[in-house]
Amino acid sequence: MSATRLLATVPVLLALAGCQPAAEAPPPAVRPLLSMVIQPVATAEASFVGVVSPRISVTQAFRVGGTLINRAVGLGDQVRAGAALADLDATTLDLAVETARANLQAAEAQYANAAGAEGRLRALTESDVTTVANLQQAEQQSAAALANVVQARSRLTQATEQRSYASLAAPFDGVVTAVGAEPGAVVAAGQTVLTVARTDSRDVVIDVPESFVQNLAVGTVFRVAPQLSPATVVDGKLREIAPEADPVTRSWRLKIGIDAPPPQFWLGTTATASLAAASADVVIRVPETAIRRVGDASSVWVVDPAANVVNARPVELGAAADGQVEIRSGLAAGERIAVAGVNSLVEGQRVAKAGEPQ
Repeated sequence: MSATRLLATVPVLLALAGCQPAAEAPPPAVRPLLSMVIQPVATAEASFVGVVSPRISVTQAFRVGGTLINRAVGLGDQVRAGAALADLDATTLDLAVETARANLQAAEAQYANAAGAEGRLRALTESDVTTVANLQQAEQQSAAALANVVQARSRLTQATEQRSYASLAAPFDGVVTAVGAEPGAVVAAGQTVLTVARTDSRDVVIDVPESFVQNLAVGTVFRVAPQLSPATVVDGKLREIAPEADPVTRSWRLKIGIDAPPPQFWLGTTATASLAAASADVVIRVPETAIRRVGDASSVWVVDPAANVVNARPVELGAAADGQVEIRSGLAAGERIAVAGVNSLVEGQRVAKAGEPQ
């Protein structure tokens, strides 16, 4: 073909090319999506094993040091309020009391003499037999003697009080739960000799995970039963929630109070505390990977079944545990949500379940 003929065909080809329709844009890609259908689950009974402990337990110690000569009770003994528990050798304290009493008697005698002398001088002064200066001196001696009486009486009271510290008495009705010294031992002031616990009220102490404690409040009622007598079931009220988790186990300590406990709730025995949910209580839990967080807001991607697109839905979160998080509001049973790749989805994006035709 000659060059002239080739050049002549170029405009024709260009014209034909201009008549071809423009290529259509490819349809938006349909993203495969890992999803799940919301299925509420009923809350089950939660049970925890704990130990029966005294609600009130006090250590008994002498306020003075000395040799323990008598311990009237032992471990496990029942005691009544005011009952004698233990005694120290009070020989030195008894001598101090006698000395203080003798000093008081001497001071009272001196005051009686001084007061008598003052009275006689007062009468002589009125008769102008002696001078006013002598009377004033007698008044001063009488006042000093009276001050000595007051001081001696205070020392006797102090010595008597110190003597009472050589004996221990039960502060309330209870049981001896620990013994810290034996007769013959020399104990220091403040050293624990006995521990007494009240028997009219006890606690069941349990440790629970963080996911459980978040939904509790003081006053929550538990069903409590000793493991050695499971048929003995009583109601106990949550009395105390630890202010912080155990640094090692990350569990929270609860104290469930039992008033007037049955005899089966021995101190130190193992007990089970159960919290039964109402039959109508159901919760929605989803994987934590389904939660999309933007600032303080949380949402999930809900799949529109008609259009096969995703839309963001704000939700209120509850407790989280074992990779699952509770949804308190925002979702309903039967809805499908994305559970993976939530940070790469966009509003209105078309999706298909993983494994389905796209």
